[in-house]
Amino acid sequence: MNSRAQDTADPEAEVRRLRRLVAQSDYAQALAGAERLRLVTPENRDVLYLVAVCQRYLDRLPEALATLDHMERLHPDFGRLHQERGHCLRASSNAVAAIEAYRRAVAANPTLFASWNALAALYTAAGRSAEAQAAAEQAVALAAMPEPLRAASGLLCEGDVYGAESRVRSYLRAHPTDVEAMRLLAQIGMRLDILDDAEFLLESVLSFAPDHHAARYEYAVVLSKRHRHAAALREIQGLLQAEPENRAYRTLHATVLVGLGDHAGALRIFRELAGQTPQEAALHLSIAHALKTLGHQQEAIAAYRTSAAVRPGFGDAWWSLANLKTYRFTDAEFATMRAQERAASLANVDRYHLCFALGKALEDRGEFAESFRHYSAGNALRRQESHFDAQDFETSVDEQIRVCSAQFLAARRHWGALHPDPIFIVGLPRAGSTLIEQVLASHSHIEGTMELADIPRLVQRLQGREQRDAQRSYPAVLERLDAPQVARFGEQYIGDTRVFRGGRPFFIDKMPNNFRHLGLIHLILPRAKIIDARREPYACCFSNFKQLFAAGQEFSYSLEDIGRYYRGYLKLMTHWDTVMPGKILRVQHEALVADLPGSVRRILDYLELDFEPACLEYYRTARSVRTASSEQVRQPIYSSGLAQWRHFEPWLQPLQAYLGEPGAEAASTG
Repeated sequence: MNSRAQDTADPEAEVRRLRRLVAQSDYAQALAGAERLRLVTPENRDVLYLVAVCQRYLDRLPEALATLDHMERLHPDFGRLHQERGHCLRASSNAVAAIEAYRRAVAANPTLFASWNALAALYTAAGRSAEAQAAAEQAVALAAMPEPLRAASGLLCEGDVYGAESRVRSYLRAHPTDVEAMRLLAQIGMRLDILDDAEFLLESVLSFAPDHHAARYEYAVVLSKRHRHAAALREIQGLLQAEPENRAYRTLHATVLVGLGDHAGALRIFRELAGQTPQEAALHLSIAHALKTLGHQQEAIAAYRTSAAVRPGFGDAWWSLANLKTYRFTDAEFATMRAQERAASLANVDRYHLCFALGKALEDRGEFAESFRHYSAGNALRRQESHFDAQDFETSVDEQIRVCSAQFLAARRHWGALHPDPIFIVGLPRAGSTLIEQVLASHSHIEGTMELADIPRLVQRLQGREQRDAQRSYPAVLERLDAPQVARFGEQYIGDTRVFRGGRPFFIDKMPNNFRHLGLIHLILPRAKIIDARREPYACCFSNFKQLFAAGQEFSYSLEDIGRYYRGYLKLMTHWDTVMPGKILRVQHEALVADLPGSVRRILDYLELDFEPACLEYYRTARSVRTASSEQVRQPIYSSGLAQWRHFEPWLQPLQAYLGEPGAEAASTG
């Protein structure tokens, strides 16, 4: 093997060797090795960074800056990239640009000691004493942090979550009561979406240090992420008493109010914050979301447009306009979106938001082939972030069928809390559940709430922390529950959801994926009503494919995954119909659209409620609607969207293996 092949056979080992050369100040040899390795791994972040560092040390500043510009197109959130640019600009005597580069560096990675030191010096030279002092204080705080924690925090900021976790756990074995180590491990848990561990760790931190405001803020964030909004509100209100003008606290306060359904209260806070920092695009987006939820469409559109104007590459602002479903982009807006989506430096999150927005804009223009291309590109990018495993889902369906047999449910038919209040609407997203909810929420006896997370949270509690490849504990754990436990779970559900209710006797829980847990729901709340919202299979599946969800619904980012998920849904619903005969009312979306009065009477008969004419004028009902169909359910019923999927039929062949031929009944679920 020649020397060049030896150098590049193991890129990670070669990067380690090159770093040693840099540490020994042998920049020329390190650069030569990095350039050779770059030919083999041209997008490798660490290799590009080494090239730029060596170029700077060799006083080849224009080349170093060009390398960093190229690197930013591939790795825009890498903090050390911006720090290195700051070093190059400072060496070029461009202090203003250097400050901006260092600011971006510490925004991406607050543990970059050299950037804080440089900012302190540059701010001092510029006469910006307050900012210089703040930067110097950050540098002092970092210097005081134990080196293993500083290193772990840096790894976390740069995306090496598991490397950070390893270092923190090692440090905690020697320092088990170190609150900053526990706090950092909680942050890692939040990054990995292991929220129960993060909550426990932060509770431990606060037991040792009750006045640790940063930890209490993070605790409130975790509570909010776990949909424990009432508990999060108590924590954030306490923090605001101490620091009423703290922007992070006020922003989280508004977010928690959104979770509690107080969109008007959240809107007031978001507007106050935007008044102080009008160039913060995310605040205008939050304002627009609140306005949309409250039904103020024109104001929402104006706020979305402001958000996009403040940051033209902000994909979420453009997608949010498209996600109104009724909005049509102007030619100028369409051109802007096209240009932004093609920008090489655009972050992936913005790119896939723009792909979905362009897909919708092109669909509205009748350019279906190009529309599908953009939907596909957006889905491919989004799926890279998804952890959905179709085989795992299918296994969970089989487990539900095995555990929740007719005999199992019959033996427990007198268990649970006997409250008749809940009405569960389940099914796949985009199957018409929002329309059913809006119709029913127009009835004087029924409260429309939102997609409540209480059942998924109970499932998470029952299955506990599962190790990878371990046998799942849910739903098998249901076999080990006794009657008092089951009743307590039902009572807890009623108690925890009370915060979302007014004074009406019945309320709707419209979490669609609860179809996976109807056995559990029937156990804990045997008198609850269940409505299965069903839609023509191809229409439903394609509607999911072209929908970019804010969170969850990880199955929806490939046609194959969607098809398998739909097939599993049919299989499980067939089982529930068999073991709970007469329990579930199926409402076909197409039938509801074709005969609204007859369908409404059928649903109300099932719910044992009298007919009310307001249900037929559901679009006049003023209430918060947070789903993608919010604007569609604020207008009279229409049938024009029922066959929209047929424009894309030539590209939907991957669904046929799971749904059968278009227009036929869905494939057998036997």
